[in-house]
Amino acid sequence: MPITGVFFIPSTPNSATAFATVTERLHSAVADEPLAIGRWALEHKLMRDTPSCLPGSTPQRSAQPRYMQFLSLSYYPNHGFIYTSPNPETPGLNGGNNSNATAPPGATQPAHPGTPNSAPAEGSGLVMATVPLPSCGTLFKHFVYACQPFWCHRHTVAVPGGTVYDVGDFRVRIGDVRQTQPAVRPRGTVVEIEWRGPSLVTSISTQYSQSRRGSSLSQTDSSAGDHDSAIDLAMFSSIEDTDVDAEYVATAALIREFWSKLGIDGAREAILVPDVGKEVKKQLRKLKQQEKGGDWSPTNDNGDMVRTDEDPDPDAGTDLARQFMEIFRFNR
Repeated sequence: MPITGVFFIPSTPNSATAFATVTERLHSAVADEPLAIGRWALEHKLMRDTPSCLPGSTPQRSAQPRYMQFLSLSYYPNHGFIYTSPNPETPGLNGGNNSNATAPPGATQPAHPGTPNSAPAEGSGLVMATVPLPSCGTLFKHFVYACQPFWCHRHTVAVPGGTVYDVGDFRVRIGDVRQTQPAVRPRGTVVEIEWRGPSLVTSISTQYSQSRRGSSLSQTDSSAGDHDSAIDLAMFSSIEDTDVDAEYVATAALIREFWSKLGIDGAREAILVPDVGKEVKKQLRKLKQQEKGGDWSPTNDNGDMVRTDEDPDPDAGTDLARQFMEIFRFNR
């Protein structure tokens, strides 16, 4: 799971977007020559709870609105992302076999989660889940038609065809954001900056995926049961959650430094958003459990076994999805 940052430059309906400016600055302001390597796309749908007909409930809603967001990314083709405010009476959301995170309903968001000196913030009061990509669209239609009295579809935005560049140790994705519902209009330009250099977070995620595949093999083939011999888990025994937090903060500084070289004003930033790194810390704990010889196998948050052949890495992209969803909650 790479560490990323997302920047959004808004535009008005009658003005040009910053796409051309960002692309030109990318070629002129950085030391390494950008190399265009492909295209990318996304679609994001935002729903918000509707006012209750119960007396005295409207002030509570305006003070703490509830959201449900659906996101698909072309470079994570195995699953879609759903980010939702949990029911106050429910401890979390069960997203099925691919559910990968829960958050306590009473948690609050830090006042300044993205400041350069802050550690990754946890406890947003929102719940992240991944589901198979076809199910993501089906669930959205269900909430639109069956739950309309409770949830209102606010808008849909998309990046229909962005450009991907490799620039030294960074991968940069640039794309124009267009609102497709309820009215078609440009919203601005989004830039995703991904750190591809050495990273503790990426090492943990890669090792976890290898262990997960090894565990899957051991369930079907006894000859593959001794997969620990091919995987070195001892190196993770001394790593703590604070080390993961420090990695996010240090890499966020590198991403901000790269962005500052482009000299683009008026951008909104999403890097150290609430709950960033949550899945990586869970992966680290499971790796430690396996290293200690515990009975480790892929499970969801309810402790149920998951089928590892359905999605090779259901946690992939969850940090990035949180960042895009933070940016795309327009007019909150």
